[in-house]
Amino acid sequence: MTMHSRKISVIGLGYVGLPVAVAFARSGATVIGFDIDARRVAELREGIDLTREVESADLRQATLNYTTDPAALKKADFHIVTVPTPIDDNRRPDLGAMLAASRTVGGVLKKGDIVVYESTVYPGAVEEDCVPVLEAASGLKCGADFTVGYSPERINPGDKQHRFETITKVVSAQDAPTLDVVAAVYGSVVKAGIHRAPSIKVAEAAKVIENTQRDLNIAFMNELSAIFHKLGIDTGDVLAAAATKWNFQAFQPGLVGGHCIGVDPYYLTHRAEKAGYRPEVILAGRHINDSMGAQIAHECMSRLNGRATHGALVTVLGLTFKENVPDTRNSKVIDIVRTLEQGGVTVQMHDPLASPEQAREEYRVDLVPMDRLKPADAVIFAVAHDDYIAGGWPLVQRLLKGGTGIVLDVKRRLDRVAKPEGIDLWRL
Repeated sequence: MTMHSRKISVIGLGYVGLPVAVAFARSGATVIGFDIDARRVAELREGIDLTREVESADLRQATLNYTTDPAALKKADFHIVTVPTPIDDNRRPDLGAMLAASRTVGGVLKKGDIVVYESTVYPGAVEEDCVPVLEAASGLKCGADFTVGYSPERINPGDKQHRFETITKVVSAQDAPTLDVVAAVYGSVVKAGIHRAPSIKVAEAAKVIENTQRDLNIAFMNELSAIFHKLGIDTGDVLAAAATKWNFQAFQPGLVGGHCIGVDPYYLTHRAEKAGYRPEVILAGRHINDSMGAQIAHECMSRLNGRATHGALVTVLGLTFKENVPDTRNSKVIDIVRTLEQGGVTVQMHDPLASPEQAREEYRVDLVPMDRLKPADAVIFAVAHDDYIAGGWPLVQRLLKGGTGIVLDVKRRLDRVAKPEGIDLWRL
């Protein structure tokens, strides 16, 4: 563990920023946690984290201060930017939050300050897009008055094993002295070790290909699933057999949503096209994964065909983009719902973790309490929340008319051997 004397600010207190702020505060560092969401800041001050990533006791550390006041950032000299980097409706990078955060930080920059970005971006974004904003807002010169670095986030929401402190931290900076400071600051809390990238662009590229690689591997599994269904073979059985080879990569088919894997590849393809190269493999994988929700819905409607599809009732279990997290951003479950509704199917949804208010605001859907779900013609087991896994077949049967009907197990978590009579089971 290395030591440093820097006072830290973390700009953006979501899934990434909050664990970072808490980790530094736990090490004894003075930390200013900044967010523009006043309600979020008020909740954190009360020891409440709706993302379920940080325990209440850790939120109340004496050296961790939450604020919505940009002026408070003046007390820090090491600023960590952890704001979202989504895509727009045309699947182009949206750096709006990152540039806004740069203006905020630029307004308080002092000589000797360091700004480190953690948000996922394309190679060149920090130096080409963010630095000019910092300079314009501060009136200072990058490299002479202040310096920048990049250290890509590797937070995995809902993962209690791989945490900020236990994942090797990639660090980079615009010059060697700054890199030494960045490595020392992160090295004071990250126990898994520090990897020094030779440049900011290398670190940016490393991050964006991590999620792009995973996206492509899942796309391959999704395409295999489509092939095996045509051949009458269960995809899970095939993967279980193939996984007995020592070097087989055990990825699984599924919906690819959220704010990382389903988004980041578009940052790389955007930058590639800007450089004059048209990616093919990456975009093909994105096309496959973006189409999975509609494919699952069409499979459901095909099986409902003999039961009068128009007006049929389908229950969808789960809305969040991932099991055991409350985050609904970029959830591909909604693609299932929209396709079913376009086909004349009535859909009712349940999720034990998602916020009903956010579901209504973001997707215009109403989440129904479990005890108010009407018996349905089909159940789509879309998100493998622990509550659903614990309920198993008895839960599913209670949700079907007469305990029989169609079940689509997207995550293949229901026991085939224990399948009750009268259930038409489909597994992705």
